[in-house]
Order: sequence, then C-alpha cells, then structure tokens
Amino acid sequence: MIAFLAAVLERFVGYPAWLTDRIGHPVIWIGRLIEVLDQRQNDPEKSFESRRLSGVLAIIAVVLATLVVTLGIQQVLRFLPFGWLIEILLASTLLAQKGLRDAVLAVARALHEQGIEGARREVANIVGRDTAELDEAEVSRAAIETLAENTSDGVIAPLFYLALFGLPGAAVYKAINTADSMIGHRSERHAAFGWAAAKLDDLVNFIPARLTAGLFALAARYMPEADSKAAWAAGRRDAPNHASPNAGWPEAAMAGALGFGLGGPRSYKGEMLDLPKMGEGKRSLTAEDIATAIRLYDRAMLIALGALAVWALISVVL
Repeated sequence: MIAFLAAVLERFVGYPAWLTDRIGHPVIWIGRLIEVLDQRQNDPEKSFESRRLSGVLAIIAVVLATLVVTLGIQQVLRFLPFGWLIEILLASTLLAQKGLRDAVLAVARALHEQGIEGARREVANIVGRDTAELDEAEVSRAAIETLAENTSDGVIAPLFYLALFGLPGAAVYKAINTADSMIGHRSERHAAFGWAAAKLDDLVNFIPARLTAGLFALAARYMPEADSKAAWAAGRRDAPNHASPNAGWPEAAMAGALGFGLGGPRSYKGEMLDLPKMGEGKRSLTAEDIATAIRLYDRAMLIALGALAVWALISVVL
C-alpha cells in the first residue's frame, strides 16, 4: 500500500524545487556521505587491491548507514498516529517519476520555443555527455535515451524495492545507485575504489531493468504507432551489446517499440566513444519523437501503478 500511494503522490506532486533549495534531497545527503568516504578512504598512493578493499568497506558503510537510519525512522513512524502518511511522503522522495518526465519534456519544449541552443542547455541538465555541438537529432536521442534508462533507475527500481521491502528497501537501492553514479565509473581515480559500488548496482538493477523493458513492450500494445513485439525483440537482440548489463534493456525496448535508432557515438569530456546502437529505426529524431517517447513512458507508468494497486490489495487481504 505504501508503494502505491507514494507512487501516486509523486506522480502528481514530485519533489518541489524550493524544498531542494532549502533542505536538499535524500540523494544529496547520501551523496555527501559517499563524497566524504571517497575523499578520506580513496588514497591514490595505495595499491589497486588496497583501494578496492577500501571501496568495498565504503559501500558497506553507505548501505548500513542508510539501512539503520531508515529502519529507525520506519519503526518510530509505526508508533505515531498517522505515521504511515509520513512514510508515504518520505518514500515518494525516492522516486523520480514526475521529475524525469518534466526534465525530458523541457528538452522538447526548448527545441520548439528556443531552438537548438536552448535545447542543448536543457539536455545538459539530464545527460553526462558533451552537449555543446549536438544537433537536433542528437539532442532528441540523448533525451529519449535518458528517459528510457532512468525509467528503470529512477522509477521502477526504487518502486520494486519499496514494494518488496518498504522504505528501507527503496532507500538502500537509491544509496547503491547514487554510489555507482558517483564512484562506479572506470576513471583512474575510481576504477578500484568504485568497483564494489558498480558491481552491486549491476546486481540490484538486474530485475528492474528487465521489468522496465517489459513495461515498455506492454505499453506499446496500447499505442497505435508502437510495436510491442519489436520492443521485446530489440531488447533481446541489442541489450547484450550495451556496456552495461542492464541499461541496454529499457533503451533497446523503447527504441524497438517506437521504431527509433538510439545509442551510437557520443562524446564525454572531449573523448569520442562509439557505443553500440539500440534499435534499427530512424535516427533523425525530433521534438515530436521525444513527445512520442513520453507517451509510451506515460502508459508504462500507468501499467506500473495498476500493478502496484493489485499488489496493495493482495497485501491488505493477506
């Protein structure tokens, strides 16, 4: 019940920007802990194995700290009148359903209203690649790829763990995912220290990534311009080629469903990477194609909410 109501609340309200400005956000608080551990424990003078062990201990510390705090909050709330309402509010902060939709829609609006320069500024807020020289098709692909991948990381995965394990489950997932985004990349500084965070993130996203691909495939059945069978076929064919064992599934499924060609070359900090392509459709994408991807996303979210409602009813009955 908590997961369903938290998802409904976040879908319509989100996490207000003014609240982030005043008190921050749970992900920001977790990120500060990770940053402190990175600065204090990731000594570049130590051996690779020593730094990897330090990274293992760091991610254990982050997970345990998050678990202890959220378990404590959950137990206190269960002794308070209407404490479940506060738990729903707290759980909703761990989801990014509305925020993701709004951020991607802002790219489409910028392409319509401000031109390519405004669209580059908007897409730079949601992607890590270099955006200064992207054309309309590249901006559109970047926005759609982010929508697909973050549907899993930002919405389905935390909802999955929230439904199974309550507030602590969703919070621990967000802690692991935040650690991966901060220290899980294969840079010289983090190849050793972030190894455990990256591996753990791969593990916890294994099921949610495939659930997200399934949701896109199912949602495609309710869009005349989408192809459900092509969505699942693209996921099975192209996802294994992705550098991540998980990220390719939602991206390829969305590409297949909508007849788009995603993935391919992009630049990070001046370095051009030729990444695998997801889907075999058109690559000259536009703002209208971003809007189409958002419609598929909206249908997938409605299906997810329906599944959570059924889960809530079963939980109440049992």
